[in-house]
Amino acid sequence: MVISGGTVYTPAGPKPLDVYVTDGKIERLEAWGSASDDLRVDATGLLILPGAIDVHVHSRDPGWPEKETFGSLTQAAAAGGVTTVVDMPNTLPAVDSPEILRAKVERAQSQAVVDFALWGLLRTGSTQAAIEGLARAGAIGFKAYLGYAWRHSTRQVLYTMDLDDPDLEVPPGYRTLARLAPVVASTKLPLATHCEDPEILIASSQPILSYQDVLRARPAIAEGIAVAKVGALAEAHGMHIHIAHLSSAEGLAAIRRLAGSGSNVTVETCPQYLWLSDEDAPRLGTLLKMYPPVRTAADRAALREGLMRGQIGMVATDHAPHTDAEKLGTSLADAAPGNPGVQTLLLTCLELAREAGDLRLAVRWVSENPAKTLGIFPRKGAIQIGSDADLVLIDPNLRTVADLAWMRSKQRHTPFDGREFGFRIQSVYLRGEPVGPVRGQFVTP
Repeated sequence: MVISGGTVYTPAGPKPLDVYVTDGKIERLEAWGSASDDLRVDATGLLILPGAIDVHVHSRDPGWPEKETFGSLTQAAAAGGVTTVVDMPNTLPAVDSPEILRAKVERAQSQAVVDFALWGLLRTGSTQAAIEGLARAGAIGFKAYLGYAWRHSTRQVLYTMDLDDPDLEVPPGYRTLARLAPVVASTKLPLATHCEDPEILIASSQPILSYQDVLRARPAIAEGIAVAKVGALAEAHGMHIHIAHLSSAEGLAAIRRLAGSGSNVTVETCPQYLWLSDEDAPRLGTLLKMYPPVRTAADRAALREGLMRGQIGMVATDHAPHTDAEKLGTSLADAAPGNPGVQTLLLTCLELAREAGDLRLAVRWVSENPAKTLGIFPRKGAIQIGSDADLVLIDPNLRTVADLAWMRSKQRHTPFDGREFGFRIQSVYLRGEPVGPVRGQFVTP
């Protein structure tokens, strides 16, 4: 197959090239007009981007099929130009052993229409053998949920401040991270961390009656302290720390203080923190509830600046769907935190990049930098010879409205409902074939 006549976003920038694909790989790139008609896919006037990679999604599978499955997750990803999803380990059972990881791979492969990778869980009771076993089984990295407990009977990660239950294992803290840091460092895989300091959250706990109560219960200082501490551990132990869903100017300030320290720290933020603020609470109600919370306009501005300056390297979504009853049919206090996001990732980033005057920024945020962080570049994340032919064809002259009819997740209500984006995804290819059939592969570092 040859995709001809489009503007190809290569690592060296946009170029007028024809993309030749053989056996799922990019075989060569040549100047326009070299393809014969019988092989040619006409991309005249279109942008050709490498498939996006969402390094932070929650499939809910296995465990909560009413919220999402690997099938519905990856269909939403494909509709949004995301050709690789990286699933978090807090499914049911949580992925804390190589045996559970292998079972989850089999389950995902039976449904996935795009490629996928899996995070393994690091918990207080994790051992060297479990971590090394997860690495050998193909985990893309590890995830530590600061402040989130472990229920032994169900093998479930959950947020609770009631730790008197004998069935619960206390949440992992900095002592756990320090104990296991040498083992994690030896695997050369990243440790993604949910950075909200548990002690600060306990001290800040209060009833939730308004959105300002949400912000007071999950203050930005909790993120700043946690980022500083895990950054120090990264420096001390030679461990790669990946900061998940950075949400605040306070957290970004901690990242800036780490610059030049020798810490191996990578950072993601999310579209909700780049586009929304607490000023949207009256309009969105419970749809705005997520953890960490969407904060102020000043936080939003700081995160956009950090992204443009490269202090934040990538954008992921923390895609976390729930049922409509859990999100919409309840109070702010009782509403489940999280929303679908994978389908709007690329479009939101293209809009930000166009505002900045350079669409290459979007490619770095959602393709190139994620692939490098996860150790899968240049197989993924680039259009160059030898890379997987994961390609997204985009019309920059048509628009897309993120409405309920367009959404593919089981939870179709989104904070971006009704928002119009100035691009349209025309077609998506996974390893040289149009996305559609169940043919997603397990991607390992």
